[in-house]
Amino acid sequence: MTDSFEAKGKRKRLVAELRQKGIKDEEVLRAIDAVPRHLFMDPAFLNHAYVDKAFPISSGQTISQPYTVAVQTSLLKIKKRDKILEVGTGSGYQAAVLAEMGAKVYTIERYRDLFLRAQKTLVSLGYEIDFFYGDGYAGKPQYGPFDGIIVTAAAPEVPLELIQQLKIGGRLVIPVGGSLSQVMTVVERKGHESFEYSDHGDFVFVPMLKGTINGK
Repeated sequence: MTDSFEAKGKRKRLVAELRQKGIKDEEVLRAIDAVPRHLFMDPAFLNHAYVDKAFPISSGQTISQPYTVAVQTSLLKIKKRDKILEVGTGSGYQAAVLAEMGAKVYTIERYRDLFLRAQKTLVSLGYEIDFFYGDGYAGKPQYGPFDGIIVTAAAPEVPLELIQQLKIGGRLVIPVGGSLSQVMTVVERKGHESFEYSDHGDFVFVPMLKGTINGK
């Protein structure tokens, strides 16, 4: 798996574009500059890898738009060694950005082929991430509580199982809404049963579904 000078140059331009679009977290921008997004896509699509757009991958899923990755990651307010649960591994790109920032990442994927492919890619790049094939709605309470939880699919409402797995002071970042558009929502745990909600703009994600898919 190679990272060419061409790809590195394209990432520099992408980071400059994200900065122009209002992304201010320099650690997030540094991580996006470091992670070779093209390696999470089909090799034929290098020209699409560093365009600020979502792109189809297998199982009817997408690799998220870099701007969306930057927004969600910024909203998590990650510190080094934070325990972060990702619901929806997908291509593995978002998990790589989190790991690049020094987080301890636990990631769940319901599509078995995506789970296996992302695991292979991330391991080959040297990222130490805990992978799980399963239903993201259940989270991973046995590994919690978490400093942050990021959901990379649209939920009709905030799953109670997930917010209960946050540490006090922890943050859940999740797009909430219907099939056409969602509101990026942050839930911060203020106390044992006290949560503060805030909205951060409109986005479009694939739906968050229950259960697992074993086939391709």
